Amino acid sequence: MTSELFFNVLESHYNENLPFVVYRKSNKTNLISLLQNNTDINFVSSFTESGFVMAPFDNENDPIIIPLKNAKQIETDDYRAIEFNEHQEQFDPNQKDKQSHIDLVSKGIAAIKDKKFDKVVLSRKEDVEIKEDDPFKLFKKLLDSYPQAFVYCWFHPETGLWLGATPETLLEIENKRLTTMSLAGTKPYKVTGNVSWNAKEIQEQKIVTDYLVEQLDNQIDSLQISDTQTIRAGNLVHLKTMVSGILKSKGNSLKNVINKLHPTPAVCGFPKVAAKHFILENENYNRAFYTGYLGELNYEKNQSRNRNFRNIENNAYSSIKKVTNLYVNLRCMKLEGNKAQVYVGGGITSDSNPQQEWEETVAKTTTIKKVLQ
Repeated sequence: MTSELFFNVLESHYNENLPFVVYRKSNKTNLISLLQNNTDINFVSSFTESGFVMAPFDNENDPIIIPLKNAKQIETDDYRAIEFNEHQEQFDPNQKDKQSHIDLVSKGIAAIKDKKFDKVVLSRKEDVEIKEDDPFKLFKKLLDSYPQAFVYCWFHPETGLWLGATPETLLEIENKRLTTMSLAGTKPYKVTGNVSWNAKEIQEQKIVTDYLVEQLDNQIDSLQISDTQTIRAGNLVHLKTMVSGILKSKGNSLKNVINKLHPTPAVCGFPKVAAKHFILENENYNRAFYTGYLGELNYEKNQSRNRNFRNIENNAYSSIKKVTNLYVNLRCMKLEGNKAQVYVGGGITSDSNPQQEWEETVAKTTTIKKVLQ
C-alpha cells in the first residue's frame, strides 16, 4: 500500500471514531497499523490473546488490546521522511511546576536516605499548547525526530489519543528466546567527545540490570548479560545493557514473566512495591499509560527451516512461531483539544540533586516539544 493511501485509510478510520494503532518498530522503515472494526474496549487477562496491547503504569489495571481477530492490518513500505521547521521554539517551564517537581524529588531523596527504598522514578505532566492538531502530521514528525525509536499513535474512544517515541524495550520473545533491556541514566547528546558517566547514573542503571537478572533467574536458562553501552535517543544518551535467555518450559507463562518485570526500576524504582506506593501517594497525578508498556502480543510469524528446498515438500519444513514485542511507554503525550499533555520523569537515588533532576526533565521534553510547533 502506498504511503498516501495508507494515511488516507487511517484518517478515514479515525474520523469514524474507531480504535486504531499505527507504529514503526525500532530501526525499521515500514509502518504497520491495526484498525479495529468496532468501538468495543477489550482487555488482556490470560496473555494468550493476540493483538496490540496498551498497558498502564499501575499493573493492578489490565492492559487494553486491539485484537487481531477484530481488526484489519495494513502496512506501507514506502514511507519517506517529511520536512518540517527545525527551529526550536523556547518553551519556558512553569515556575510553579518547577518548584513542585524539586519538592517532590527532595521528598524522594529523603525517603531513600530514610531506607524506604533504594531508587524511585519521579515524573510530572506538562500541558503544552499545540499549533498542529492533525495527529498524523505529529506522528510523522515523531518518526523523523526519533529514527531509532519505537514510534506510535494510539486511539480508542475510551482512552483518547496517545503518541510517543520510546527507546526502551520491555521484552522481546520469539518462541522461547527472551530478550530484555536495562536502560537508565541520562545525559544530553553531544556530537563530539565521549560521554562521561558519574556514580549516580551508573548506580541508577545497575539497579535496573540487577533487578532484571534477579527476576529472570528462575524463569530462563542460558542467561546472558551484555556489556553496558551508551546509546542515543533524540537529543539524549542513556546507558543500556541487554539481558537474554531461553524461557524454561514449566511454570513460566508470558503473564508471569511480564508481571515480574513490569514496572521495572527504570520507570518505578526499587524495591518495586515501596517505590510504586511512594509514586502513587506523592506524584499527585495519574500517569495512566505513561511508563506502562505497549506493542505486539502473540503475533504469528512464518519461519522456514530450510530455504534451499523449493518443492512442495518444503511445507513440512515451515513452522509458525509466536512473537511478542513490548516497549516501555516513554517520551509520550496525550492530545486533548489544542493541548498536549507531555509526560516526563527521571530516576532518583541518594546522590540525586533536585535542581539537576528538574533540568533533566526539561532536556527530555526538548525533542518531543519540537514536533508540537
